Amino acid sequence: MNRVRLVIFNAALGPLDYRVPEGMAVVPGSVVVAPLGPRQVVGIVWEAERLPASPVPDSKLRPLVDVLPVPPLRAELRRLIEWTADYYCASLASVARMVLASGGALRGPATMTEYRLTGGMPERMTPQREHAIAALEGEQATIRELSGIAGVSEGVLRGLVNQGVLEPVEVDCDRPYRRARSDYAVPELSSAQKEAAKRFIDAVAAHEFAPFLLDGVTGSGKTEVYFEAIAAALALGSQVLVLLPEIALTEAFLRRFEDRFGAVPVVWHSSLKSTERRRAWRAIAAGEAQVVVGARSALFLPYAKLGLIVVDEAHEVSFKQDDGVRYNARDVAVMRARFEQVPVILASATPALESLQMAASGTYTRIELADRFGGAQLPEIATIDLTEEKPERGRWLAPRLVEELAARLERGEQSLLFLNRRGFAPLTLCRNCGFRFKCPNCSAWLVEHRLSNRLACHHCGHETAPPAACPECGEPDCLVACGPGVERIADEVAELLPEARVAVVTSDTLNSPTKAAEFIAEAEGGAIDVIVGTQLVTKGFHFPELTLVGVVDADLGLEGGDLRAAERTYQQIAQVAGRAGRGAKPGEVYIQTRHPRASVIAALAAGDRDAFYDAETEARRHAGAPPFGRWAAIIVSSEDEAEAREAANRIGATRPNLEDVMILGPAPAPMALLRGRYRYRLLLNARRSAEVQDVIRQWLGALDFPSGVRVAVDIDPYSFV
Repeated sequence: MNRVRLVIFNAALGPLDYRVPEGMAVVPGSVVVAPLGPRQVVGIVWEAERLPASPVPDSKLRPLVDVLPVPPLRAELRRLIEWTADYYCASLASVARMVLASGGALRGPATMTEYRLTGGMPERMTPQREHAIAALEGEQATIRELSGIAGVSEGVLRGLVNQGVLEPVEVDCDRPYRRARSDYAVPELSSAQKEAAKRFIDAVAAHEFAPFLLDGVTGSGKTEVYFEAIAAALALGSQVLVLLPEIALTEAFLRRFEDRFGAVPVVWHSSLKSTERRRAWRAIAAGEAQVVVGARSALFLPYAKLGLIVVDEAHEVSFKQDDGVRYNARDVAVMRARFEQVPVILASATPALESLQMAASGTYTRIELADRFGGAQLPEIATIDLTEEKPERGRWLAPRLVEELAARLERGEQSLLFLNRRGFAPLTLCRNCGFRFKCPNCSAWLVEHRLSNRLACHHCGHETAPPAACPECGEPDCLVACGPGVERIADEVAELLPEARVAVVTSDTLNSPTKAAEFIAEAEGGAIDVIVGTQLVTKGFHFPELTLVGVVDADLGLEGGDLRAAERTYQQIAQVAGRAGRGAKPGEVYIQTRHPRASVIAALAAGDRDAFYDAETEARRHAGAPPFGRWAAIIVSSEDEAEAREAANRIGATRPNLEDVMILGPAPAPMALLRGRYRYRLLLNARRSAEVQDVIRQWLGALDFPSGVRVAVDIDPYSFV
């Protein structure tokens, strides 16, 4: 090849052609360095016939600078990049950038210096040094990373190096991982589990595309079943990818994996240190990483010999990315398996309606586990009608739920209270003048967090300390917290049951793998009596002594404009209910609601999942909603409200008139101001036969917008704010 076409990471420029210098070997998928103006940029060599570009004569081509020492991206991965860009109306460059997610990994083998505590003490102890020494116990990383972990300046740490408190350690950046063994601790499975596992093992051996929906009730042992598929892949020398929806679930999963296979898998998520990302990326690309467990971004890593993909808790909304490339990792996982010709397992106790429909049509093979493992029974579910059984004034827990909490405490059993609302209270206002604390960057109220003494926006991260007086009228001691968050419920439990040991579990309190591990150890060790948590506790956790689940406000998820609200509410409550009675002791679930006859609540109380899904399926069919129709959103934003409105109106004025596509809007988004940008939305509802992506590309491609305007496309949206 003396001429190549590159995808470079600048979507505005598109593909560019370069000359290959004599003696330089490149193939499609090679990662190269190329000149761009006065700079040098990284690019990926692509098949020219698949990537149209403006013709440039050979005499004007600039030569490539270098080929980076990493394996070329395989054709299967390049096809996935193309499909993702096309389906989600994203640029090829923005998708390809996710593949090369570790810049350090592209530089070849290397060593680096990390630091760890020696056990010594400095000659002079300061508060910062004392804090750093306590925070860095058991840690080893670069000075910069240790600074972030300890929350002190790099200068403080360099002083500890000079004092001999921290010592340098030379580390091989690409040192190998411990090997997992398929036969390390083979479990005893039930007959139903064995039957399901055999289907997966046969599919792994066939090495053909085979999408499975593993539909098992909570506690049925889905993880143990797909572990057998992982064991089969390991025995064949193939790589496995397991996607998890939350980083907080990773620690519990890693321990279960190590118990089964004798080594922890390779981990991939946004909280990894740069050295860890580099090591993982290179091991994956070289085929040395056997099993990778990660968040949705792990889907685009350059696996050398992928043999199986598992998507655990496949119904979870967090698999949908809501900025950048707005892809759904569940659906892209199926497409990656198709390109790689390998099986993919979507595991869930409450599958997405789209997945159930794919199984009903025969596209997916549905494998059911109808019973809990080891004879454990599903919990009894009862509703508490809050219009009749009202909590005491100023409280949020009904008397019957409080009685059940006290009974569990007396018996030494654990309870879980679920409320999907972080912080102490969702709104703080002045009782004197009515002033409400609002985020300056978003159309949202500031949430009071008493544990950290702050008012915070959960959309942009803006924080401020609660003032002593109202900023509007100046009245002191007049601020009132309105409504409950998990911190307020935890306070209520502490007041009603002062001897109870209460843990608040949210993304604020379990914001690192270490804290997640500490929580799991305390809960399993019986050091916690009552867990009060958000959706973080609805999945993945197994506490045998937990026998009571209370849903504080089952109606919360049904509010607002979420078009999947009923399904999402059902999934959340069914999942959290599934935490109860997973051991030898039976479990009970109490659902507090003001609408006990609502279809979602009634189905949960009756334990009739099929009735709910049947009703929801018919409602979707009637509305032309997914999976029977298609949705797409166009989101227009600008820091200037008039500019955003004008751009949205221009888009609306040039809308195509098509029989199979209905276009609604433009209208101000429910979250009209987000992170300092004013937002307008249009929603497309199309028949399955409509080529929605082509319609949008042709429609928006004919328009120009001011530089301050962003126009984002969201195919199959899950967020409607």
